[in-house]
Amino acid sequence: MPPSTCLRSFSRLSIDVTAQTSIAQRLGRPQVALFTTSATRHATAPKRKGMTAAPKKGVKSLNTKKSRKAAAMDTGKRPAQGERKALRKRIVLSNNNALEVSSLKNLSKDNVLSEQNEGKVMGLPEEEVVDALRAVDAFKATQGWGLFRRPAVLMRKEAIQLAKLLREVEGSRTGQQKKTIRRILSGERMSGKSTLLLQGLSMGFLRDWFVISLPEAQDIVNAHTEYAPLPNSNPTQYTQDTYTANLLQQIQKANSRFLESTKLSTKPMLDIPLKPNATLKELVAVGTANPEASWPVFVALWNELSQPGRPSIMLAIDGLSHAMRNSEYLSAEVKPIHAHDLTLIRHFVDHLSGQKKLPNGGIVLAATSKSNSPTSAALDFCVEVAEARQNAPDNIPQWNPYKNVDARVMETLKDLNTDSTDLDVIRVGGLTKNEARAIMEYYAESGLLRHTVNEGFVSEKWSLAGMGNIGELERTSVRLRI
Repeated sequence: MPPSTCLRSFSRLSIDVTAQTSIAQRLGRPQVALFTTSATRHATAPKRKGMTAAPKKGVKSLNTKKSRKAAAMDTGKRPAQGERKALRKRIVLSNNNALEVSSLKNLSKDNVLSEQNEGKVMGLPEEEVVDALRAVDAFKATQGWGLFRRPAVLMRKEAIQLAKLLREVEGSRTGQQKKTIRRILSGERMSGKSTLLLQGLSMGFLRDWFVISLPEAQDIVNAHTEYAPLPNSNPTQYTQDTYTANLLQQIQKANSRFLESTKLSTKPMLDIPLKPNATLKELVAVGTANPEASWPVFVALWNELSQPGRPSIMLAIDGLSHAMRNSEYLSAEVKPIHAHDLTLIRHFVDHLSGQKKLPNGGIVLAATSKSNSPTSAALDFCVEVAEARQNAPDNIPQWNPYKNVDARVMETLKDLNTDSTDLDVIRVGGLTKNEARAIMEYYAESGLLRHTVNEGFVSEKWSLAGMGNIGELERTSVRLRI
């Protein structure tokens, strides 16, 4: 090709490029090179707000970006540690919206053991009893106390039976032999065993007894508190310092009048010195403030209570079946620790079995549970034998050899299989119709039952409640429980 032709082609190309460049500038479009030997460079497209590139195939991705709705729902303050448990276990003992029952009479030191109270609803004194019962955690969250104007209890026939036992113990204090009575409260679910145990504690407070209560055996054996082997114990026993310190605090609040007015008569072997002529309240305060010394303080307190002239003792526990099996704790050999190897349970079991007596007399009271109860074949069998011995002596059940038995529990409850009167069972059954009428009239006067309480209505509800089961009676009449 001749040179003139090539020059004319390049000159035309430069003119076209110049023209297109000016047109693109007027239209606001990006300039594009029509002929170049370098790599093409495109303008980066602007990103839209909130958009991300799609993940590659086969690659898992996690969308960590919270939506506006989720962010708005998470603005609330989280509950503090232990706040939910405190709310769940909160006990309300009064309701200002409930009507006040004008005919309600209070229990007192003079009338609490009277048989004339049978079949009546009696009020609990606020300062003398209610505060002490609250201190030892005798009230349960499922008992519906907050629906009434003030706490009151029905003096059923089983409560009068307990009152007779207290009179028997107090009568034995005048003689040489102080009597120790041991009882186990058994019955169907929602039959009122824990409430009857509360009534026994109320009688003890009103009669100036020294009351020690283990409110829930499950809290001792469920491995929720610290534990350590007791030095020089054979077989090895285990202490629970924090739980024992809390128990001493409950004892101090519930029996403050006696502890403040009584001085030490012995010299306890403690690492923490006490001032001369210290009171029992100061002794208990040492164990409360120093959990590592709580068990020696408890032993020293028990020695003081065992001295002549001290008051009678009521030793109580709820949820007995939890104390009649292996606990959730593990030994150094990674083996389950039996509940009887825990010092507090061991102390109670020794007095329940009769191995140790209460020097100044008293009552050892234990309540079983059907709502929250692990299986204890030995306990169930011994209670069944004791009930059969009371009701049908000719039809005593026999042990099933194909069931596993806890020998330690059988040894503890062996007196239930004999005709011993010191250890026996109080069967908490259904209410009589007169007792059912009394409690339903109390419901009506409190404003919870809007129905005429007559014989037909009482018979209907009594039958629907399974022959007077007090828990079912509440359900069918005032629907206290769902």
